Amino acid sequence: MLRLFMTSVIAIATTLGVARAQSDLVKRGDYLVNGFLACGNCHTPKGPDGDVLEKAFSGGASFDEPPFKVTASNITQDKETGIGNWSDADIKKLIRTGETPKGWHIAMIMPTGFYHIMTEHDLDAVVAYLRTIKPINNRVPDPIYRTAQIETVLPGGEKAFTESMMSDKVVKGFYLATIAHCMACHTPMGPGGREFADKLGAGGYELRGPWGVSVSRNITQSKGKGIGEWTDAEIKRAITQGISRDGSRLKPPMGFHYYATISPDDLDAMVAYLRTLPAKE
Repeated sequence: MLRLFMTSVIAIATTLGVARAQSDLVKRGDYLVNGFLACGNCHTPKGPDGDVLEKAFSGGASFDEPPFKVTASNITQDKETGIGNWSDADIKKLIRTGETPKGWHIAMIMPTGFYHIMTEHDLDAVVAYLRTIKPINNRVPDPIYRTAQIETVLPGGEKAFTESMMSDKVVKGFYLATIAHCMACHTPMGPGGREFADKLGAGGYELRGPWGVSVSRNITQSKGKGIGEWTDAEIKRAITQGISRDGSRLKPPMGFHYYATISPDDLDAMVAYLRTLPAKE
């Protein structure tokens, strides 16, 4: 009888432990998807007042560039028009490599080259959270690819990081700024992709949308052109509130309303990394 009781207690404790671990994983995924990754910035449709939350993640922004004409896909759990029929491995492969279950590479506007760095735990967390998104039936237009899609990987971010690497503040900041794909917008695009070698963080990339045309800011340590003269507090305010040093409002698609959820420690790490960016004029 005692043995049966102890077996039941252990089983219950194990079940609760698994449920708690899964809950923690989903919470981490929520923090990433709705924070650093800012997935809704592209995958949620926009209205006059911003994100149309009742249709969150059901497909959103359209991009018509020389290499492609695409609409951000439906990433809800809808089995017909979303990713409800995808396996966990399918989702992870797309995030890490940009390759779909059908074997073709998605448009290079999706910053998969910045996700090679993602830790296994964070990748699991993102998938766990995506599984909680309610299914919404919404078929977006099929993509049109005019050239081969090139995946540009940020130097230093070619391989998955480990949790132990996060003990170094600057390394952690590099990791967080990378999965937040900051340099996808803040580095200019050349014929061969992002010009990481010579112009990392130098800005000047034009982003077109309902807001008109935004030109990404220089976020290097240049004192004249970049953020070298900015205080840490001013950088944090720009990231989380969309307010520049002079008090002007930053324009979309800067995802400050997503980054507002970033924890103080993570924000400190990001600023520590940005302070290491060589000045580019």
